Amino acid sequence: MTKLSQTDADARHVKSADYVSCTVAFIDCKKPGSHLKENYSIIGPGVTSSEEQVVNLPEPHGFNIGAAAMPNGITNNLHVHFTAEVFIVQKGEWTFRWGSNGENEFVGREGDILSVPTWIFRGFTNSGPGDGWLFTVLGGDNTGGVIFHPEIIREAADYGLYISKDNTLIDVSKGDEVPGEEGRIAPMPDEAVAELRRVSAEEMRRRVVTEGDRDFRPAFIDAALPGCGAEIAPVIGFGLTQNRNHAAPITNPHGFSVEWLWLAAGTKVSQFTLPEKMVLIVRSGHVRLAFNDASDVTVDLALRDTYSIPADAVRSIEALGDTAAELLVVISGDHRKRPVFANEVIEAARAAGHALDAGGYVAKAALLPDYKRAG
Repeated sequence: MTKLSQTDADARHVKSADYVSCTVAFIDCKKPGSHLKENYSIIGPGVTSSEEQVVNLPEPHGFNIGAAAMPNGITNNLHVHFTAEVFIVQKGEWTFRWGSNGENEFVGREGDILSVPTWIFRGFTNSGPGDGWLFTVLGGDNTGGVIFHPEIIREAADYGLYISKDNTLIDVSKGDEVPGEEGRIAPMPDEAVAELRRVSAEEMRRRVVTEGDRDFRPAFIDAALPGCGAEIAPVIGFGLTQNRNHAAPITNPHGFSVEWLWLAAGTKVSQFTLPEKMVLIVRSGHVRLAFNDASDVTVDLALRDTYSIPADAVRSIEALGDTAAELLVVISGDHRKRPVFANEVIEAARAAGHALDAGGYVAKAALLPDYKRAG
């Protein structure tokens, strides 16, 4: 079990005010219409090519958490990822494009989540009326960087920008030396572009979970206990839920799971542990995390804050104030996650008529046999 001091707990809290933008993260940073992009690396470096990028929490999690902020009309140009890339629309309206020339489009709005397949070109534009904000989840600790569309790489050379083979941005205007052709990423050949996978609009729509698509249901063994009743809406993979009727809409391996957690005002998730690292991002409301058996260490989270809970830490999650709280939950691994609730929570749930069956799902306690045979 991981016991946290207040200092330990505070160090894992990345407040929204602590996020540090980088405007020279990628090779298109001088292209008109793309020059006002802000890239954030909140947990892990993500795919940035800039040595100027600040990483708030570099500790490996098995995935990266980042963000992009852009004013209306600004575009992040077509590029390829090698690991999962998931977009969470926090603010505004965004037009996502994919295909060899960005010929396909989907418009995402606040609360929507889009998972783009690997090894296809993708890009996005803030098409809303004001400033926009996207959170991103990227697969792996080492994402491998990105490959920009050949037209973007060729155009960047006109501005004195190149990308080295180790994914570092080279800027001639800053005195950087341009490596030989063998030391930098060349434009992808046309025949290689033509061979990339094609993804139809129908297939991509199956990789989108809009705000309206979400299926919130009671999630945990403590659902019937006073002051509890948290609900989850799965998005990607096997997450925390103990409700057997939950099913994630997006199921292909990402290296992490994603789900929405909803807490009514003044309610909580009771104390539990989890053997994986767990990251929370606050979409709305205010949340208090309490750690250790005694709940003697607390951290309060506000809008857009990110928090990393270490593996095996005892934690509870509570919505503060008189409004509901909604959080994005990201947990490492493609396997099903198994929260372990405190014994007193299990006992109280049984007294209220609920228990966990042998599969780890909530069931009526009166229906469960006392079956202990092990072989």
